[in-house]
Amino acid sequence: MIMTNNIALDTNVLIYLHDNSDLNKRAIAKDLLSDNPYISTQVISEYLNVTRRLLPLSKDELLVQASNLLAGCTIIPVLPNTLVFAAALVKKYDFQLFDSVIVAAALENDCAILYSEDMHHGLIVEKTLTIINPYL
Repeated sequence: MIMTNNIALDTNVLIYLHDNSDLNKRAIAKDLLSDNPYISTQVISEYLNVTRRLLPLSKDELLVQASNLLAGCTIIPVLPNTLVFAAALVKKYDFQLFDSVIVAAALENDCAILYSEDMHHGLIVEKTLTIINPYL
């Protein structure tokens, strides 16, 4: 078994980068982003969808802002095989639809940790990926 230090982030962590109501969560999100995390294209789509409503930016400004924000990250695509893997994870772990895609992408890229506020804290998926809520 290959052990890595690769980390992946769920959408909620990125959203906290814009949360002025909870500066602690914002600081944690900034720290995690500075660790050059893996970000799936599923997370990017969700992030753009949510921040479109949160931030006073035009669509083109939002896309440029997201590009700048994610410049230090490794972007991982969601491919057909990722979706098949996600389907197997749904059956085994009963993940929500989009969560299964995010977990599958993290596993396919040998991530050891997926930081998420929304998933089961401490769950070890496929004996290699630990889901951690960084806000506990």
